[in-house]
Amino acid sequence: MKKLLSLFVMASAAIAFKGTADPLPIGSPLPKASVKMKDVSGKLVSLADLKTNNGLLVMFSCNTCPYVIKNQQRTNEISAYALQKGVGVALLNSNEGGRESEDSYKSMQQYAKSQSYQWPYVVDSNNELADAFGASRTPEVFLFNGDGKLVYHGAIDDSPADISKIKRAHLKEAINEMLSGKDIAVKESRSIGCSIKRKG
Repeated sequence: MKKLLSLFVMASAAIAFKGTADPLPIGSPLPKASVKMKDVSGKLVSLADLKTNNGLLVMFSCNTCPYVIKNQQRTNEISAYALQKGVGVALLNSNEGGRESEDSYKSMQQYAKSQSYQWPYVVDSNNELADAFGASRTPEVFLFNGDGKLVYHGAIDDSPADISKIKRAHLKEAINEMLSGKDIAVKESRSIGCSIKRKG
């Protein structure tokens, strides 16, 4: 009995540690595109609404993760850059485990205002999109082309912890390569950040 209990605990721990399916493979179509999510503006929007003919940048984010804080400037700059290039932008908060506290809808509204967001910041209820994307961290980005195919997944750049040590801006380079019709040189990179706080 003790052995069975021990195995159950170990299996549960393994499941809890993994927490998500594997992330979307490069080339995958935009998942859950028609699911409506509540933006901090009060409007309901879907990824299909936000995708343009040039593509869509999806970023899983939150309000309090130290790595999100470290990437505030970069998040604002790359989101504005994407919009300038005609690429849609969507920031998703999937932290259902913090929905009654630091990642509440009201807190999201306050955070978006403090950061002067000019793009949607939406509630991913029940982690529906995070699960579909296989997203596990904040910040974590997924870039889709105009055909809705995934062309880049990972971090904003190669130095998530220290903006002064950036050698390559992976996401910006991917946007430029995508829009110029070139093959994406770096299609995937390691996303470093806080785990998405799933409920339960």
